[in-house]
This record gives sequence, structure tokens and C-alpha cells, in this order.
Amino acid sequence: MCISAVCLLMGLLFCAQYRCSACPGSCECFVVTRTVKCISKDLLTVPQGIPGYARTVIITGNNIHKIGPHSFAELENVSNVILSNNGITAMASHSFSALVNLRFLDLSGNQLALIHPEALSIPGSPLQELNLSRSLYNFTALTDLTTALRWGDLRGLLRLDLSGNHLALLPPGMFSHLPNLQQLFLANNSLAAVYTGTFSGMNDLELLDMTHNAFRTFREDDLKELEKLGNIRILLGNNPYSCSCEIQSFVTWLNESRAQVDMEAVRCTSPKVLTNTRVRGLGVRTIGCVIPVQTEMTDLTLQTSYVFLGLVLGFVGMVFLFVLYLNRKGMKRWIIEMRDACHDVMEGYHYRYEIDSDPRLGHICAHDDGSRAQEHSGLSLSQQLPNDTCIVPAGPQVKKMSASPRGNLRSPSEAI
Repeated sequence: MCISAVCLLMGLLFCAQYRCSACPGSCECFVVTRTVKCISKDLLTVPQGIPGYARTVIITGNNIHKIGPHSFAELENVSNVILSNNGITAMASHSFSALVNLRFLDLSGNQLALIHPEALSIPGSPLQELNLSRSLYNFTALTDLTTALRWGDLRGLLRLDLSGNHLALLPPGMFSHLPNLQQLFLANNSLAAVYTGTFSGMNDLELLDMTHNAFRTFREDDLKELEKLGNIRILLGNNPYSCSCEIQSFVTWLNESRAQVDMEAVRCTSPKVLTNTRVRGLGVRTIGCVIPVQTEMTDLTLQTSYVFLGLVLGFVGMVFLFVLYLNRKGMKRWIIEMRDACHDVMEGYHYRYEIDSDPRLGHICAHDDGSRAQEHSGLSLSQQLPNDTCIVPAGPQVKKMSASPRGNLRSPSEAI
């Protein structure tokens, strides 16, 4: 029995020694925990020859600038890969496609500038946790990452960490291809607003961390986007909230929302009188936003405008009446002159009507030598009436008579 135990122990030692001899020279291999560590060894590439029994590969603190499709070849059993703080700037296509059982990938603390659209594409979509905190170099890297999340087919991803990347905005629909995502960490960024469609398609989200960002308040559109997430845990603390009138909608949302918000950490940073005051407990008068008073002031201003307009119109009317009063004599004289002129015109028309309507009047000639010229010119009787005229009756004798525009014309019988 003892001999069997000794043989077994010697076999284990021999096996362990053999396994350790297969470990890369710059790494440490642990058979029991199935772990390979390559920490701060100034590596320029991912070391080759990692034992096949490895389940966890930890490579940190090196100078590896690029991950390619052959970096993790023949490591089907690896489920955890930690590549933090290696100065990685680029990830090529199918960088992790050989890790068909990969569950956890840590790329934090790098400087990713180029991310291939299929860099995260792994057959079977086994990846469940992805840590990209403090790893994006610029906004272009964020755009590349959005494409990689879409093309990577990461339907099994449950946890995504994007904290500490100085993100100022998130592209709409960035997470729409992660339908099973449960935890999203966006802390320590520069987010100031939540745009429509940012969290679309995230029906299973349970935790959203947006602490330590640049939110001063949440507008109506921002709150609608958060309300779509339903009854989840949302961390909004440690933001520079400005407790002015603009924050009233956010206060109302905090009091009525179904979401589980870290209320104790949501506090004012300005103005000074409200510094470190809980946002949820603010009243309308406390933040200087009394809506009824504003409405009353608006109505009062409108009424004042109407009163002023009435006074101006009344003053103009009084001036007009005063001018008419000062010119009353001239107005009276003008009216009388107009009346007389109209009366003369009407008498002239009446007189002409009587002359033209008498059938016994045949010819009208002028009293002076120019009567023949006027007769040949074909002037009408009404145009010749102002001068002395000759009335030629139907009989053989002709008598002269004077025509007056005032109607003193004698009848033909009296003239004869």
C-alpha cells in the first residue's frame, strides 16, 4: 500500500515537472490552478507555447502593441484572458477566434486606436464579460468599437465595462446588438446627456452605472430614455448637478420613477447654498422655480401691455378731436363752399336738361361774330349755354333773347 502511494506521488511530481518544463521561459505556470502568468516581463508579443491545460492566461505590464489572429493559437481550453496594461494599440481581425471557450476578456489600461470590425468575432459567441475600461485612445476607437460590437455577434455578452474612457457621448444604437447584456458600466467618463436610442434593444439590462460623469441635469428626452429601461438599478451619483430651475424635471423623475437610483449619492454641487443637498428632497421654491408665480407675472405683463395700448389710442383720439375743434370755422366754411358748389352744379345740369328737352329749339348760335364757327364745329347746346345765344324758332321771324345760366329763360311764346 505504501509502495503504491509513493509511486503515485513520484508520478505526480514527475508529471508536474514535465508540465512546468513546457511553460514559456518568461512566464509562470501553475498546474493545480491551470493558470499561466506573464507579468511585467517586457514581452513584445503574446508568448507562444502556453500549455494546453491552461484555463486562465494573465499577461499584464508588458509592451505588446498588437493582437493578431495567431496570438492565441491552439488554446481551446482557455476561458479567461487578462491583457491589461500592455500598451496594446491595435487588434486585428479574429484576434481571439481560436479561444472558442473564452468567457472573460480583460483589455483594460491599454491604448486601443485601431479595432478591426471582426476583432471580437468568436465562433459560438461564448464571451460573457468584456472589460474595456481605460482602454480607448480616442473617439475613433469608440467608433471602431461600436462596429466591432455589431459585427462580433456577441449575443452571449452579459457584462460590459467602458468606464474611464473620457467618453463625451454614446452613438445611438451602440448596444442594440447586445440583447442579453445585464450590466453596463459607464462611470468616470465625460457624459453630459443621454441621446435618443442610446439604450435601445437592451431589454435585459439590470445595472447601469453612470457615476462620476458630467451630468448637470437630465432633460425630458434623457429621462424618457432612462424610463425605457424599466425597473433596473441606475447609479447616477457623484455628478456635478446644478440645482437650478432646469433640474425640476429630474427631481420629479426621481420621485416617481420605478428605477432603483442611488438617491444618497445624487447631490447638488451648485449653487453654494445648496451644495451637498440631496436632489430628491428639493422643493420648487428651494431651487427658485415657482411656476405659478411665473404664470401670474406673464398674465400681469400682458394686461399691462393692453392698458398701455388703450391709453395711447385714447391720446391719439383726443389730439384728433382737438385739431378739429381748432379748425371748426375753416371746416364750416369749407362745408358751405362745397354745398354751394354742388348746388350750382346741380342747377346747371337742370338748366341744360330743360333746354335740351324743348322740341321747339332747333338751332343755337353765338351772339358774336364767332357764332358761325361754333355752329360748323358741331358744339352741343350744353357747351354753348354760358354765352349769349340766338334761338331760332320754327316760324319765319327771328328774335334775339338772352340766356342766363340761372334759369331766366323766357318761353318761346313770350319772345315772339
